[in-house]
Amino acid sequence: MKKTLIRSVAAFAVAASSFSVVSCVNDLDREPFNELTTEVVYQDPANYKRLLAKLYAGLAITGQTGATGQPDLTLIDEGFSSYLRQYWQLQELTTDEAVIAWTDPTLPDLHNMTWTSGNSFIQAMYNRIFYQVTICNSFIRETTDEKLAQRNITGTDLTNAKQYRAEARFLRALSYYHALDMFGNVPFVTESDPVGKFQPVQTDRAKLFAYLESELVALGADNSDLAAPRQNEYARADRAAAWMLLAKLYLNARVYIGQDKYTETITYCNKILNAGYSLSPQYRLLFLADNHTSPEIIFPITSDGLFTKTYGAMTYLVHAPVGGKMNAADFGINDGWGGVRTTRNIVTLMPDTVPGSGKIDQRAVFFKKGQNLEINSLTTFTDGYAVAKYRNVTSAGTKGTDAEGNFPDTDFPMFRLADVHLMYAEAVERGGAGGDRTRALSLLNALRQRAYGNTSGNITSFNADYILQERARELLWEGSRRTDLIRFGRFTTGTYLWPWKGGVRDGKAVSDNLNVFPIPATDLVANPSLKQNTGY
Repeated sequence: MKKTLIRSVAAFAVAASSFSVVSCVNDLDREPFNELTTEVVYQDPANYKRLLAKLYAGLAITGQTGATGQPDLTLIDEGFSSYLRQYWQLQELTTDEAVIAWTDPTLPDLHNMTWTSGNSFIQAMYNRIFYQVTICNSFIRETTDEKLAQRNITGTDLTNAKQYRAEARFLRALSYYHALDMFGNVPFVTESDPVGKFQPVQTDRAKLFAYLESELVALGADNSDLAAPRQNEYARADRAAAWMLLAKLYLNARVYIGQDKYTETITYCNKILNAGYSLSPQYRLLFLADNHTSPEIIFPITSDGLFTKTYGAMTYLVHAPVGGKMNAADFGINDGWGGVRTTRNIVTLMPDTVPGSGKIDQRAVFFKKGQNLEINSLTTFTDGYAVAKYRNVTSAGTKGTDAEGNFPDTDFPMFRLADVHLMYAEAVERGGAGGDRTRALSLLNALRQRAYGNTSGNITSFNADYILQERARELLWEGSRRTDLIRFGRFTTGTYLWPWKGGVRDGKAVSDNLNVFPIPATDLVANPSLKQNTGY
């Protein structure tokens, strides 16, 4: 499997589908602008895949000319504006899994849980989500059956265009899912809305949930234009990706709409479990520069040291955790940024050995030399164990393709099979119908056997608390922790604390309104019809 799609983001395609978003509410419906008109671009079916590549690239890159120069979004440093970088920060820095040493204005507020509607990083995530929705809407609007017929797109070109449109719908659904999870009640626009200056209507979580459910069920159906599982080009969405997003939607339904959907979670987990994916033989292979060869990854955000140059995305996740006594060359990079570490809560979940076995849990990817377990100062990189998970070296020990060691080849595993194992077990534990507890135990032990190299770490029973702990072990720094803690009722409560939760060294309870982020103040000004989330 090769990363050919991301390499097809030609300068022409990037320019032809670009936007300049200042206030996303006012720009959700904007058409691309360039000396190449929309009609000219879409008249040629050879351009469609390049335009699709821009939609995928929007999850990683930040602008039009490489790492810096012509950003998609303004009002924030371009490197900070990366979709993946901000998604990771909001999902991880707000929890027990990560702290950051940097003191950029409003950044420390994430781990301290003292953010407001003026937080620039929350605003960046919100704007990036709706920029992504905007460019997906534009692509979908220009590839309707009617417009394809008008442009005389036929035969294989027509089949391809319909598949590309289905993939754009999936990417839009992914961003709307992040909006649902992080912000709750948000502006809502699709390709059916008029083009031009208008203020989008705010939807609520229940309506957005219903929309996403309908979209993803259709995209995952046997007659969908999405490719069958494992039949698409690497890093492009297929029906398994739609099933995965549906399973996540259903697993969190109690949070989103106050209803249990665990039976539906099991249904879609079963579809993925039967789709031919398999666990990578070694855990650490999942996070290296050649992880695109993994049989486990269902949907990645791809990186390429030569073609996706950005100071966000995986550049951030490879460089930012390296500092102190860590050797940057071991990570295939030229330097470390000395930023992110983890807390003692996560370290204590992964003891070095199983008593009597002498086996180390391979998921304990902590760098301890010169690092303190306790975090007395958030701004001191050596306070808190470092996490040596993401590396820009291959399984053979070769550095990535960027000779200077700036930009990695390592892909981010947004969806992978291990998460399906965990979701299935949780849905069974929570009472979903159609599940098998024996199978769930076997799925959990498959992860344990990979982690320990034998059966010494196997378990004989499990409960909800165990599953939450196992999710932290298996999915450390993969962007799940905030959503998991909220689902388990541990995010804001005083019954589960971590260092500097609430801005206190030993942690404290915080207000429940923090379970969703605020609508940025900039959009409340731009669209007075929007209502702020409770408590902000």
